[in-house]
Amino acid sequence: MAAGGTGGHVYPAITLAREFLRQDPGTTVSFIGTARGIEAKVLAREGFELAEIAASGIMGRGMLDVIGGLLVLPIALWQSMRVLRTRQADLVIGTGGYVSPPVVLAAFLLGRSRVLLEPNALPGQANKAMGPFAQRVFLGFESAKGFFHPSKVRVVGIPVRREFLGPPVSTAPGRRTLLVFGGSQGAHAINVAMMEALPHLSALRDRLTVIHQTGDADHPEVAAGYRAAGFTAKTVPFLYDLPEVLRAADLAVCRAGAVTVAELTVAGKPAILIPLPQAIYGHQGANARTMEAAGAALVLEQQDLTGARLAEALGSLLGDPGRLGTMAERSRALGRPQAAEAIVRECRALVSAVRSEK
Repeated sequence: MAAGGTGGHVYPAITLAREFLRQDPGTTVSFIGTARGIEAKVLAREGFELAEIAASGIMGRGMLDVIGGLLVLPIALWQSMRVLRTRQADLVIGTGGYVSPPVVLAAFLLGRSRVLLEPNALPGQANKAMGPFAQRVFLGFESAKGFFHPSKVRVVGIPVRREFLGPPVSTAPGRRTLLVFGGSQGAHAINVAMMEALPHLSALRDRLTVIHQTGDADHPEVAAGYRAAGFTAKTVPFLYDLPEVLRAADLAVCRAGAVTVAELTVAGKPAILIPLPQAIYGHQGANARTMEAAGAALVLEQQDLTGARLAEALGSLLGDPGRLGTMAERSRALGRPQAAEAIVRECRALVSAVRSEK
């Protein structure tokens, strides 16, 4: 698994790893990433080994970072080839981001099976660059089909951890649960807007429980803000138990990364989506508009985000159970809970076919 940098790259790979082990417990799974990405923190907790390479991002970076990333690429390629030989890898799965290219290219040079997972409505540069070297490209959205050779493409949805597929978690009668999170590293703009919204939501104070993933930097201020406003809130820098928390939520306020959108839909949850404006190629905006067009979400652009606007949207949705229920149904209709199973099935068939040809 070539996966690193953010949760959007790592968690789909973890999902696929577990599905490989479920379908064939004799499978050996290794991850390739870096020491500084979220993979270094998450994979040990999930029980997977991480082999580190010297990959570095270049998209959306300054000139010095771009030069540094290009200079380190041959080193990352050599390290990747060494890992694949040592592990005797039959298959490489690249989930995008800066870790993926050297590993996928190494697999190509060594003649190993290689596939890509592109979860976004608009593909990232890493996967577009590696498309010619891959044998299969698994997509989360139909809109990404035109960027890859048609014979390689399979639109299957985005792998989501099986824990998201469970039944809703019951909460206290008469109360609503609001989940606020900004991706694996938190979102300062969402944190600030939520704090500014609290004075406008005082009427909901006794009927609302908030669970808020803040990221490390903002956690003390956000926790203090809820206490000062008198709200019942659980604030944490990072949510390791996101599947259970999301299943308990009546509404989510979050970014619109592809994995987040997939998790919302398989859990059947309505959302207020605030796309990350700095996301390269605007893929979060495209993801969010897909949800909104289906009636499953309301989109607030960050440049228009204020505490008052967020409070207005929250009050409107939380005060209308019928609308929330309809949005939840439409969200669930978008979900593809069998994506991981379908991807792993085809990957195993690909590896078998390659072996039979040798």
